[in-house]
Amino acid sequence: MRVSEYVRHDAVGLAELVARGEVTPAEVAAAAHEAVRRVNWRINAVVETWPAEDRPTPGSTPLAGAPFLIKDFGVAMAGRRSELGSRLAAGHVARSDSYLMRRLRRAGLVTLGRTATPELAYSITTEPVLYGPTRNPWDPRRGAGGSSGGAGAAVAAGAVPLAHATDAAGSLRIPAAYNGLFGLKPTRGRVSMGPALDEGFNGLAVQGGVSRTVRDSAALLDLIRGPEPGDPYFAEQPSRPYAKEVTRPPGALRIGVLARAWGGRRTAAPVADALERTVHLLESLGHRTEEVTVGLGADWEEFVLANARLSTANVAATVDDLAAALGRPVDSSSLEPATLAAHRYGQRVSGPQFVAALTIRNRVARSLARYFSTHDLLLTPTLPELPPRLGAYGEGAETLDGLGWIDRLNDRSPFTMAFNVAGTPAMSVPLTADAGTGLPIGMQFAAGFGREDLLFRLAGQLERAQPWSGRTPDVWAGDIPAAEDS
Repeated sequence: MRVSEYVRHDAVGLAELVARGEVTPAEVAAAAHEAVRRVNWRINAVVETWPAEDRPTPGSTPLAGAPFLIKDFGVAMAGRRSELGSRLAAGHVARSDSYLMRRLRRAGLVTLGRTATPELAYSITTEPVLYGPTRNPWDPRRGAGGSSGGAGAAVAAGAVPLAHATDAAGSLRIPAAYNGLFGLKPTRGRVSMGPALDEGFNGLAVQGGVSRTVRDSAALLDLIRGPEPGDPYFAEQPSRPYAKEVTRPPGALRIGVLARAWGGRRTAAPVADALERTVHLLESLGHRTEEVTVGLGADWEEFVLANARLSTANVAATVDDLAAALGRPVDSSSLEPATLAAHRYGQRVSGPQFVAALTIRNRVARSLARYFSTHDLLLTPTLPELPPRLGAYGEGAETLDGLGWIDRLNDRSPFTMAFNVAGTPAMSVPLTADAGTGLPIGMQFAAGFGREDLLFRLAGQLERAQPWSGRTPDVWAGDIPAAEDS
């Protein structure tokens, strides 16, 4: 299979070719390996590849035979390195598959490698010391977002059509927005975090994927959703597959528009213009929109402080566990400044402070639930700015404490984290681009708890009305010549 043909298909399309016997999984995997080779030297999105080991049964699932990459965080594949983007975990090998990995295998996906993540997935740009920076395929001088930046860059560049991602503060939606992809953060409890974890970051973290088409993300979520033994909670299962929701009309929806970010950060002019164009598109499709203010149930400073206490306490525990297991020091030889600062701050979080932070989590969830009792969806920009240049996000990180780093994260991504705290689903949709630079701009839609079905219906409608998968970045596997395609 030629790469020029391979990149024309999404994951469902490749699986359909395999099911019809027009191509074998091995031929698809070979094309994927070649696509990675063509682009990765320019974007540094994939940190390791390996020969295809999975032997899927053609036609057994909607994704059987499609190539796949897992993030170097949040999922464990037996016998493969799981380094978490950190020198502290360098060389660590997973002993067994996580529950998610077992489901990815049963889905028939052919996992071919790992994508880059910032250290411990603790940043919204992917520039770890361990791997070096991941570059945005639309402009390699800019970042690809994080913490699933490697996944976002790899999919956007055509290396694979679909890749694993996680999201604890926007880590799936941010790379989707910066790289011109579709990315949906599921409801808390939709996909198991086990068996090593009962929940990630006290319920803020979830599993998912980024893709070039809506139907790929829907098919993936259908195949990985559902509880596992011992899960502390789970979301009610949908009445029909999400893949079927993509083609269902959403009806006329009541959509609130939040133009001004929580915390007061101003939205850049190109993003504000993109939001306005999105509102016009929604109204042309028959939806009702209105500008709204949405309370968080806490003031911004309380919100940031609570998230700092939750996240740094989790980071401190993770760092201590890794250091003990691998016999490595907790210092600048193994950790980056922001992670060290989080470790120090997290060690000082008291039990009562931690419980108080969970109380804030509850208040945010209740407040957003009240909003969704009167509106179907909430529309915001995914991010208030275009992708920043590499290095910009980490400037002065060595001067920040754990609270200062989380304050920076929330300032640069003020629209995303509330839905992690509330546990509700949200998606970034690549509806527009900046006229001056051509850089993609993502629009975020959030729904009430368990309403991924509504998001997929709207996403399918938007994709049909204003297709985006035909837009390709400067670094694109199908554009790079090779002997086989000449």
